[in-house]
Amino acid sequence: MTLWTDLASTPFTLSRIQVGEWSTRVLEAGTGTPLVLMHGTGGHLEAFARNVPALAEHFRVIAYDFPGHGRTSLATADLEIADYLEHLAGLLDALRIPRAHLSGESLGGWVAIKFAAAHPERVDGLVLNTPGGTMATPEVMERIRSLSQAAADEPTEERIRTRLEWLMADPASVTDELVAVRRGIYTRPGFARSMRHVLCLQDPQVRRRNMVTPDDLSAIKARALVIWTSHDPSGPPSAGVEMAERIPHGEFRLIDGAGHWPQWERRAEFDQAVLEFLGRRPVSGR
Repeated sequence: MTLWTDLASTPFTLSRIQVGEWSTRVLEAGTGTPLVLMHGTGGHLEAFARNVPALAEHFRVIAYDFPGHGRTSLATADLEIADYLEHLAGLLDALRIPRAHLSGESLGGWVAIKFAAAHPERVDGLVLNTPGGTMATPEVMERIRSLSQAAADEPTEERIRTRLEWLMADPASVTDELVAVRRGIYTRPGFARSMRHVLCLQDPQVRRRNMVTPDDLSAIKARALVIWTSHDPSGPPSAGVEMAERIPHGEFRLIDGAGHWPQWERRAEFDQAVLEFLGRRPVSGR
């Protein structure tokens, strides 16, 4: 099965929605409580394409490309977390969604945490999938920066594949189709410059002023599921355990045999975890 074949039996729409200055690519499928899926640094909505069919049976699923990413407008200035929060709020407003579940991977998890802390009235539940923002490990930051920029500067199949393989426990998880999808995005005119603005969060000074703080985590009112993996390259499972413990209604789940993309490498297990968690009753009083 391929990622677009997986979607073939699920009615969905792809559209462009203007959010401030950003012409935003958005995929929607299903009905019911909104569930917003947010990808990681240098990523695009296809990171969750395999998960849409199962999730759309129960939720109104919205996956979108961040500013400067995918096929949304490219960045002409550095993008910090506040820019992503403003864009997410604007997208929800444009879609007439007062509150939603948020599921974010890596940078997407970082944005979800900050948004839930700043706008608790707009968040029903959180799934934080190998989320970023709590660590500033120089080696990891440099690896993300160098691999991502190299792939954007010279988007050969080899460089794209190397960047994607860094995300996976099993390099064979990187399909030819996934490489082709990302290569099509990375060859867009101006994308290499946009990537430099996206990667500002890998600069130690910029990262420090954007990081998730203990106060952010304690301010989250929604229930939150922190998903970590056995082979995540960004940090050990203990980082996810600590995060879950700091969130008032936080839970932790380890997915074995996956890297930074458990939603891709362990699709069925990830989907089931999300459905079980978000299907529960909300926190009392919410």
